[in-house]
This record gives sequence, structure tokens and C-alpha cells, in this order.
Amino acid sequence: MSDHPVGRLTSHSRVTLSRIMIATDVNLYGTVHGGVLMKFVDDVAGAAAARHSGGTAVTAAIDEILFMEPVRVGDLVHAYAQVNWTGSTSMEVGVKLTAERWDTAGGEPLKVATAYLVFVGVDVSGHPRTIPPVLPESPDDQRRFREAIIRREHRLARRKAIQEARSTPVE
Repeated sequence: MSDHPVGRLTSHSRVTLSRIMIATDVNLYGTVHGGVLMKFVDDVAGAAAARHSGGTAVTAAIDEILFMEPVRVGDLVHAYAQVNWTGSTSMEVGVKLTAERWDTAGGEPLKVATAYLVFVGVDVSGHPRTIPPVLPESPDDQRRFREAIIRREHRLARRKAIQEARSTPVE
């Protein structure tokens, strides 16, 4: 048996979740609370990570989340996720949220948020485990893979710079 799992196509990890936003989701400004959307993002990303890795995967980082349009009560929000990149135990999951406005039925869905999260596959003891490599299928998947490598390099460089800054005495 090989230590290197067989790769999985990007499409294998794709997940879509949808939900209608309700009154308990609203913040003081009358729009859906960012934290509600963040949880929705984490839920769909976790499902994509688990599907790709073939088991438990936990959130290690939210690399970026960008809110572009407010979401309102009654909006039908769709969350789309897929694994963009994999390392030996970690993976980047990209998420896009769109909303269908309740009061403009049949209108074009609005892109309301995007996010990138890092997940780690874990075994039953909670230790990192090897995950299958992702195999990008389309030109868009290949672009996402390349961009994920850039985000990873920036994340690691930032972490290293912060660690170095912490070990340097302030004069």
C-alpha cells in the first residue's frame, strides 16, 4: 500500500449549501450579521474539505473573507465551495456566496462574499493525516491552484516575519 493517496479531481470536492436568511440572523443595522455568513462559509468549506480528504478535516485558518454586498432577511443565500490546493495534510478551500433577493424573484443572484480557508485532515486522535492531492480540471481550477500557492507563500512569510519580530527586543 502506498503512502501517497490517489489524487482527486477538483469536482469531487465541490459542495453547494443554500439557506434562507431569517430575522434571528440580523444585526443592529438590519442586515444579516457577518458572523452568520462566516459560519455558513465555514460549514460549506468544511463539507468540501471532508469530501476531498475522505474524513475529518478541521479549520486551521481563515485566510481571507471579503463581504461585497449586504444580505437581508428573506434572501436565499447559496454557498459554493471547492478545494483549490492541497499539501500533504492541509488544503485551501475557496468559497463564494451569492444571494437571491426575496423581493426580486427571478433576478440575477448577487455575489455577496468570497473566502479562502485552510483545513487540515485529522485522524481519530486529532493528529494531522495525509490527504489526497487535488487534481485541477479546468483552466479556472488551475488558476485557483496557482493563486492558492501565492496565498500560502504569503501566509507562511507573514508567520515567519511575526515570529522573528517577537524574538527581537524592542529598543
